[in-house]
Amino acid sequence: MTDYTELLDQLKSGALESLTIEKEDFLEFRQVLIAREDFKHFRGVAYHHGITIYNYTEEPSK
Repeated sequence: MTDYTELLDQLKSGALESLTIEKEDFLEFRQVLIAREDFKHFRGVAYHHGITIYNYTEEPSK
């Protein structure tokens, strides 16, 4: 199992520039993401074939 909490922490700290999530991993990833207090700071952009790329933003989305 992938440690999404660790990957999101690395994205937040700037150790990772972006995080790519494949279609088959999305539901598991989403459960970890929405449980975070700062989840509105993570911005995902969906691409073809179910790939979503996440970035961390200083301002939370509304």
